[in-house]
Amino acid sequence: QVQLVESGGGLVQAGDSLRLSCAASGRISSVAMGWFREAPGKEREFVAAISLVDDSTLYTPSVEGRFTISRDSAKNTQYLQMNNLKPEDKAVYFCAASVPGPQSLGIPTLRVLYRDWGQGTQVTVSS
Repeated sequence: QVQLVESGGGLVQAGDSLRLSCAASGRISSVAMGWFREAPGKEREFVAAISLVDDSTLYTPSVEGRFTISRDSAKNTQYLQMNNLKPEDKAVYFCAASVPGPQSLGIPTLRVLYRDWGQGTQVTVSS
C-alpha cells in the first residue's frame, strides 16, 4: 500500500502559477505516477502522468504547454508545476499511483488503472 499526500493548492488569479507536491511513502511498484482533477459536478479527469520506468510524460491537451510534471526519486515526491492558470483549471487535484505493470503498459490515463490516491488539494483560480 502506498500513501500519498498532496500539498501546494491555493487561491490564485488567472495567469498565476502554483506548484503541487505529492509525497509518497510505502513500497512503490507502480509503472507511473499521475495527477487527476475533479471540478464541481464533473468526473475526475486525467491531467498528467510520468513514467517511473523512463521518466517520459503525458498530458491532457488542455494543460499541454502550461503544466509540467516531474519527480524527485530520492525524495519519493512528484510535482505538478502549473503556469498560466485559467479559471477552468479550478478543481480538486489528486495525486495517484498506477498499478504495477510491464513497460509495454506505457503511461496509463484511465482512472481505473490508478489504485492509490491522495486526499486531494484544492486549486481555485479567479478571473
